[in-house]
Amino acid sequence: MVNHSEQFKQFIELKDVIVKSDGRIILDIPYAVIPADRICACIGPNGAGKTTLLKLLDGLIKSDSGTVSYSAGPIKSSLVLHHTPMIKASVRVNIAMVRDVDTSITLAEIDEVMARVGLSHLANSPAQKLSAGERQKLCLSRVILQKPHLVLLDEPTANLDPNTTEQVEDIIRQFKLQGSDVIFTSHQLAQVQRLAEYIIFIDQGQIKEKGPVGPFFSNPQTQAAKRYLHQELIAD
Repeated sequence: MVNHSEQFKQFIELKDVIVKSDGRIILDIPYAVIPADRICACIGPNGAGKTTLLKLLDGLIKSDSGTVSYSAGPIKSSLVLHHTPMIKASVRVNIAMVRDVDTSITLAEIDEVMARVGLSHLANSPAQKLSAGERQKLCLSRVILQKPHLVLLDEPTANLDPNTTEQVEDIIRQFKLQGSDVIFTSHQLAQVQRLAEYIIFIDQGQIKEKGPVGPFFSNPQTQAAKRYLHQELIAD
């Protein structure tokens, strides 16, 4: 793995991290420092361990060994996975579920966030009948209301049309403006270059390379990264 002598205001430190599933190693990170003070993109081939890393950073899963620590101490994070189930209720009720964990969130704030993401006209519609883009906006509405320090997004615009993709990307940028930092996974390299300031490249469960977006795309330092970028650019 290529290391850079970077300085981050806030960061996540991983030491001797091993995550296994059915006896197979999914993540193997001897040491890594990941910035938690900017928008980061986690990229890599399918099955590389990207989603597992997000779950680990959120605390949804625990490592089999090693430690994950935050420079700022315990932080509040919010994870949106690629497939998030909805309960059989209206859009408003699904968004209002966040009040179960934070009773300070008001109904007025819920209405405000629905207007902000463009879901007001669907407030009383069944959430299970929403399109993929509308479902994603619903999930992001919950995150906005929770005001986490760190937002973790797994393929936030997968299978969305260009217009909805643009809207979701705007919401992601707004997280940064409201003081939440973002780590997201994506296979869309153009999107990564539009949104991210920093790259974490994972291959075969290992962080093979990381650093600022510009240098990574213009001059990747590892053969694994060069191969991945070449394959993805051909696919595009």
